[in-house]
Amino acid sequence: MNIIHTITVKQILTNRTKQDLSKRYENQKHQLKREFEQLQFEWKKIERSKKYPSHKLSQHFQKEMNDKLEKIKLLDFQLEQLDILPIGSELKEKEVQGMIDIQVGDNWDEETLLKTIIIEDGIVKEIR
Repeated sequence: MNIIHTITVKQILTNRTKQDLSKRYENQKHQLKREFEQLQFEWKKIERSKKYPSHKLSQHFQKEMNDKLEKIKLLDFQLEQLDILPIGSELKEKEVQGMIDIQVGDNWDEETLLKTIIIEDGIVKEIR
C-alpha cells in the first residue's frame, strides 16, 4: 500500500551553500527595509493629508512597520548563526510530500519517522 508522507529535506552546509544562504538572507533583509521605508512614506503622506485621522489607521501602520523590523532582526540573527555554524552541519531546509510503500510486517515507526533526504550543493547525497 502506498501512503503520502512528509519527508524532511536537509542540506549539508558547505562554503557554497553558506554563501548562497547569506546572499538570500541579505536580499530578504534589503527587501524588508524597502517595504519598511515605503510604509513610512505612505504613513507620513496620509498624516499630512489629514483625510484619515483614524487612530486605528495609525496603529495599523505601526504594527506593519514593527513586523518588518522584527523580521529584519530575525534575519540578522540567522546571519550571525550562519557565521557560527561549522562546515558540514546539517540544516533543515524544508519538508516535502512523498509516497511511501508500506507492507504488512513493516515497522511503522521506522517507515514513517526516519525518511530524510540529504542534499549537498544541490545534489542528493543520501536518502535515509
